[in-house]
Amino acid sequence: MDNLFRLVDQDQGFFQRKWTLVNGPVIIGAGPSGLATAACLREQGVPFVVLERAECIASLWQKRTYDRLKLHLPKQFCQLPKMPFPEDFPEYPTKRQFIDYLESYAKHFDINPKFNECVQSARFDETSGFWRVKTVVTSGLNKTEFEYICRWLVVATGENAERVVPDIDGLAEFGGEIIHACDYKSGEKFQGKKVLVVGCGNSGMEVSLDLCNHNASPSMVVRSSVHVLPREIFGKSTFELAFLMLKGLPIWLVDKLLLILSWLVLGNIEKYGLKRPSMGPLQLKNSKGKTPVLDIGALEKIRSGDINVVPGIKRFSRGQVELVNGKKVDIDSVVLATGYRSNVPSWLQEGEFFSKNGFPKATFPNGWKGNGGLYAVGFTRRGLSGASSDAMQIAKDIGMVWKQETKQQTKRTVACHRRCISQF
Repeated sequence: MDNLFRLVDQDQGFFQRKWTLVNGPVIIGAGPSGLATAACLREQGVPFVVLERAECIASLWQKRTYDRLKLHLPKQFCQLPKMPFPEDFPEYPTKRQFIDYLESYAKHFDINPKFNECVQSARFDETSGFWRVKTVVTSGLNKTEFEYICRWLVVATGENAERVVPDIDGLAEFGGEIIHACDYKSGEKFQGKKVLVVGCGNSGMEVSLDLCNHNASPSMVVRSSVHVLPREIFGKSTFELAFLMLKGLPIWLVDKLLLILSWLVLGNIEKYGLKRPSMGPLQLKNSKGKTPVLDIGALEKIRSGDINVVPGIKRFSRGQVELVNGKKVDIDSVVLATGYRSNVPSWLQEGEFFSKNGFPKATFPNGWKGNGGLYAVGFTRRGLSGASSDAMQIAKDIGMVWKQETKQQTKRTVACHRRCISQF
């Protein structure tokens, strides 16, 4: 506490900014990762503050996903710590069901994020040993600056904080509608239109499938190689099967077995323009973070010709796209299924733990803890199960120190007469 007052005294004009001392960690992000960490901290009896730039929890799921979305993995691999999905939920819960689950989760653990609070910067003050988190709160036309001072900082903004919009020659000249997949809700308004879907990951495949189901004519750009696996193999989840095999087999062998089984179920997909990478699907996921596509019906539409697979883009022109093979295709609209990226480098003033791409430098399972009370949750490229694992470790680690420090503080009385400090 003495260090904190020295920090205040050194900062001229500090009292002109509204600020708060948090008696516990600040968690940045109220998505599944942030909620899981908060719940685990609640179980440890550690107070916390959750900051969220949107006006709701899980804004990625609520605002930036298409209507037909379901969890790609069985629900037992997607539930957060301390609270399973309701028993009556299907094996692959819908978008709405997952959001309902997250809202019930937040209510159950009494997690009340501070919404509309966008973090501008966060840095560790070496002199005081505290993190300083500056935010801007938006309420209508009014904006207020706040600063939080805390002993621990948990980065839970995730792998998909910002959309990626590639710089493609001539895109500005196209003239038709161009949207990112995060703004795509349904293929209903694209009925009868020729739509170019740029990207062949899970989002690109599902958007293309949804467009087909709404009588649109999608062309899907497959610029590079991609692993397409069946969501289920002989009635069992492909992910669950891989998980079980990894308990006793090396990853390279599991990859080979998965590809053999996939060939038996899906057949040869390369003749449809879907070339597989040389590296196996699990090894590619671990080393590059590239998730294999779990097919839920798009491949059948590709076989039938309802989804047209095309190579990379050379340039756009008015109402048209020219491909790298020289072919020109007339199109009405473009959906950019070009993915997302971390936004951590834009606000976190730290260079040891996080790399320039916004991910921890240390690989799994060591990427959850940095120095000076800095933590990361949801950056393992292992989905919700990875985030849950991070959350439990972080809460345990913080809880142990917090309880020890709290016991020490109760042994002595510290006078605190500065009314400007509020504690959580």
